[in-house]
Amino acid sequence: MIENEYSKITPEMQRLADLSSRHFTIDPALYGKYNVNRGLRDVNGKGVLVGLTEISEVCATKRVGDMVVPADGDLFYRGYNVQDIIKGIAKDSHFGFEESAFLLIFGKLPTQAELSEFTGLLSYYRTLPTSFVRDIIMKAPSHDMMNTLARSVLTLYSYDNKADDISIPNVLRQCMQLISLFPLLSVYGYQAYRHYHDGDSLFIHKPLPELSTAETILHILRPDSKYTPLEARLLDIALILHMEHGGGNNSTFTTHLVSSSGTDTYSAIAASIGSLKGPRHGGANIKVVKMFEDMKAQLKDWTDEEEVRAYLKAILNKEAFDHAGLIYGMGHAVYSLSDPRARIFRSYVERLSIEKGFDEEFALYALVERLAPQVIAKERKIYKGVSPNVDFYSGFVYRMLGLPLELYTPIFAIARIAGWSAHRLEELAYNSRIMRPAYMSVSDRRDYIPMSERIAEI
Repeated sequence: MIENEYSKITPEMQRLADLSSRHFTIDPALYGKYNVNRGLRDVNGKGVLVGLTEISEVCATKRVGDMVVPADGDLFYRGYNVQDIIKGIAKDSHFGFEESAFLLIFGKLPTQAELSEFTGLLSYYRTLPTSFVRDIIMKAPSHDMMNTLARSVLTLYSYDNKADDISIPNVLRQCMQLISLFPLLSVYGYQAYRHYHDGDSLFIHKPLPELSTAETILHILRPDSKYTPLEARLLDIALILHMEHGGGNNSTFTTHLVSSSGTDTYSAIAASIGSLKGPRHGGANIKVVKMFEDMKAQLKDWTDEEEVRAYLKAILNKEAFDHAGLIYGMGHAVYSLSDPRARIFRSYVERLSIEKGFDEEFALYALVERLAPQVIAKERKIYKGVSPNVDFYSGFVYRMLGLPLELYTPIFAIARIAGWSAHRLEELAYNSRIMRPAYMSVSDRRDYIPMSERIAEI
């Protein structure tokens, strides 16, 4: 990309940046001295308790006698195990994202009549304001779809006559509209980008009222709007597994934090989108896909365990891939023995790999899944188990579905908006105080120096 004047860093700005960096000098030892939990995590990596929620629960331990020990992970939505939710959906072959969104927002599993009413409202709201695509999405398209999504959400504020009304009925209406519109805002933003920046043909498919959220994504993304039942089912499962993960994950905590100020829904959700965009949060599955692309290019035999093991060891020693020393998709901040989302995903991924002719690549993923924990345990000092997380397989799924890398994180947002909505409603309903954590200043106090006596540092 050619640098323009707007983004140019002048020599003067570089000198100022060097000056600024010399004055960010907090001694890491001070965090221990003052008992500050960096990243809001204790010394064991466990999140500091900052709130209460009824929306979901992330479990990675169990009690044995008087001890709490690591266990296979479980994820609960409103008290229901996600694994049971997906099994229940599979029995009668209906799409589950909408049902799960209803559960998160209203706290109960819907009856057929309630679900029909809910999906009908989502379909009704899945219409953008007149000329929004032309005037907003098509103008100045960004190379990053998360920025496009955030801009679109903030712009919708201008179309809402009750944008600042934070009463529960109005916020519920706004949240349902955003759940409905996120697929359109994300995919249309991508279509605009690939047209204006890559010179590809531009096509904007209108959503069909009878389609589920997963089907809608595939319908408006693909030129021919065609997809197989398994493709739509697996994308639906991906949306369910990504829609909620406790109140402490970075973007959901952002939802609570910003909502506690009393701001409008559009500002709160745009802030959460900005959090999810971060590569430490929502972009991990892209790293997994790129790591495997490099692995396939470097390995002579994908089935050779010793060759794969050597490559993984080279990654940990910063000798391969991006030299960051990380095997992406392995390990999780909360889970130790297993990530339930990865467990659920795995069987469906294998089925899709057979349908799509990716069975050899799936075998490589399965081999890395088995070998990586062994290599990490041998090369690193670890304090808990290491297992594949949901990002390990989700990027592979999206690749098999033919989804572009640019949409991997927006699809995460399309799912997570349901969780964000539930948490925003919970924050507004139950909490009446703005969040205001403390920071301790460790700067020395100094006497003011007259201009004539100051010494230049640059």
